[in-house]
Amino acid sequence: MDFTLNSYKNLLIAFKQAGYQFLTFQQFCEGRAGEKFVILRHDVDLKAENSLETAKIEHESGICSSYYFRIIPQSNKPHIIKAIAGLGHEVGYHYEDLSLFNSDIEKAIEHFKNKLEYFRQYYPVKTICMHGSPSSKMDNKSIWQRYDYRDFGIIGEPYLDVNFNEIFYLTDTGRSWSGEKYSVRDKVQSNYDCHFKSTPEIIKAIRSGTIPERIMITTHPQRWTNNVLEWIWEYLFQHAKNKVKYLVIQFKKDRK
Repeated sequence: MDFTLNSYKNLLIAFKQAGYQFLTFQQFCEGRAGEKFVILRHDVDLKAENSLETAKIEHESGICSSYYFRIIPQSNKPHIIKAIAGLGHEVGYHYEDLSLFNSDIEKAIEHFKNKLEYFRQYYPVKTICMHGSPSSKMDNKSIWQRYDYRDFGIIGEPYLDVNFNEIFYLTDTGRSWSGEKYSVRDKVQSNYDCHFKSTPEIIKAIRSGTIPERIMITTHPQRWTNNVLEWIWEYLFQHAKNKVKYLVIQFKKDRK
């Protein structure tokens, strides 16, 4: 079975055995990357408890990664944020302020500043990452067309500060490593022509040396579990959600 904690651990082991350096996004922004690396990032959209499980697995393997928390109750759980930061991981703000305030940019930026300071109670937040908000018309990162996040002590935003023609992007959006057709905003422009359907396929490519040497991986820990009932529910729920997202994307294309 894919998308289990066991398969996630096997993925990390394969990268380590192949000599990859693991980085938080903050470390990458600070220029601490070598020639062969994985920037490991997690979007904590829901089920924050699952994020603590992946954080523990990484800690046991000597790996630090980045966890981006939303402000909603399913993600924003202080005891879990504290625990993850306590394991040495980076904590960032998974912002969606424009969507929350229906494009009112003045209210959105005030909310952003307030919530950034909130998360800085737990970690000295230096990087942020937009939440895709697929049900909203708003692209949350468009707030930076008027404002500059560097004015708030932020040094990086993955969708704005990474050249994905030089760094290969892997994301489990849609509970699939090849879920581009289901993704509304978690997608990037890239010259790489690498496609994987499953975690075992990625592991095979790592071991054969056919995967790029500079990589950013984004996971959503809500999708990774060893609990059979939870695994089945996530599979069925995401399958239905993907169908809806695909129809929305096609509808938008037809209107252009």
